[in-house]
Amino acid sequence: MIKVFYGEDRVRAKQAIEKFLGENYEIIDCENLSQTDLPSIFHGATFFSTDRKILLRDFFVNKDILEKLPEYLDTKHDVALFESKLDKRSSVYKELKDKIEFLEFKPTESRDFNLVFGIYRTAKTNGKKAVADLKKIEQTEDPMMFFGLLVSSALKDFAARQGIKEKRALEELSKTDSLMKSTSIQPWLLIESFLLRLSSLQ
Repeated sequence: MIKVFYGEDRVRAKQAIEKFLGENYEIIDCENLSQTDLPSIFHGATFFSTDRKILLRDFFVNKDILEKLPEYLDTKHDVALFESKLDKRSSVYKELKDKIEFLEFKPTESRDFNLVFGIYRTAKTNGKKAVADLKKIEQTEDPMMFFGLLVSSALKDFAARQGIKEKRALEELSKTDSLMKSTSIQPWLLIESFLLRLSSLQ
């Protein structure tokens, strides 16, 4: 069974995905997948099980594999597609909208954008206050999306002033990104640690 989850409320979308797949599932980023990868994903078994739980991130962004999706609707696995963008004008969406379930998660409450975008700026001088501000949004923001905002802010700083501190910030973000992808430590804890380090960078 294939289901598509999308929308700005990433937190609720993730909760729905976990309800669908359970706690233990494979995660595959689709940015660099090719059509030759699809048979093993949708029809392949693992050493431990023939029934798999799979989360595919940004499948619809990869146009090369997207056009092949209708060929794999008969998969026996539970597959969740987690999309940051979804073009409802695409031919694939129009073909599939009545064949598989598309679940949209719109924001349920207004977001304090000044707070969200101001955390990086605050952390440059006051890491503890930045962490306190972060606590206010952790229940309504997706940690990976928020981390992307931090990276964007750091890149803008570096473009404006290519100093040592700006370079060190990017290096620390790179380390944090690696940890987020390779450890089981909660992403918010890793982000908090980065914010606390940022103000002391030399």
